Amino acid sequence: MLSSLGILVLRATAGGMMLAGHGWAKLAGFTDKLATFPDPLGIGPGFSLALAVFAEVVCSVALILGFATRVVAVPLLATMLVAAFLVHAPDPWLDKELACLYAASFLTLILTGGGNYSVDALLRPRRRNRL
Repeated sequence: MLSSLGILVLRATAGGMMLAGHGWAKLAGFTDKLATFPDPLGIGPGFSLALAVFAEVVCSVALILGFATRVVAVPLLATMLVAAFLVHAPDPWLDKELACLYAASFLTLILTGGGNYSVDALLRPRRRNRL
């Protein structure tokens, strides 16, 4: 029970902080950011921004709810690894540290899943006790 409560806290805080602190601002200022958004993968700044918004908004909401937890944590992990090791590659560690902390949180959720207090758990078929 405590493990699932810990996973709930991790999902809610990592997803909530990502959504409120990063994703929502990107979504609200999408057109303003188009011209200046980094393009670390060479796919164009608009597509890079769209991928970041998808991960930081859509995937964060799903993560908070515990819906497809392992699946939605993958784009979030990828976004944080790109931010830490491509966008902030030349920067000092302090500029990479937050992205790495988020990445560790998302990797943990990929490994653990959503826990018992999640939409995933509600959708999971119940096991029958067999004698």
